[in-house]
Amino acid sequence: MSMTDPIADLLTRLRNGLMARHKTVDVPASKMKAEIARILAEEGYLTGYELVEDGHQGVLRIQLKYGSSGEKVITGLERVSRPGRRVYCGKSGIPRVLGGLGITILSTPTGVLTGTASQRAGVGGEVLCNVW
Repeated sequence: MSMTDPIADLLTRLRNGLMARHKTVDVPASKMKAEIARILAEEGYLTGYELVEDGHQGVLRIQLKYGSSGEKVITGLERVSRPGRRVYCGKSGIPRVLGGLGITILSTPTGVLTGTASQRAGVGGEVLCNVW
């Protein structure tokens, strides 16, 4: 099975895992997916993640996070740039999510960064997704 958009697959697996109230979600590993998981964990949207070697590509095991009464910490995930329509922004045009309550994840020349981190670094890039 060939996958044309692995980042959309990651976001869909996260969304489905949250809807089914799973504790962990397993996705095929890649450097880009690991960086997105790192950012989500640093921003407090995930409990954590780990790379599990399976002899092939590897598996990224992501621990989902829920509130004290069981509510989802991630209420929305949106893929912005897709293989059919790439979306880029300059350092001054980085979009805000829900007036600053969510985060934008960008792929920049200096690595995968949040919108605020890329503004501080003074770089733009491809808008991968929005999380709130």
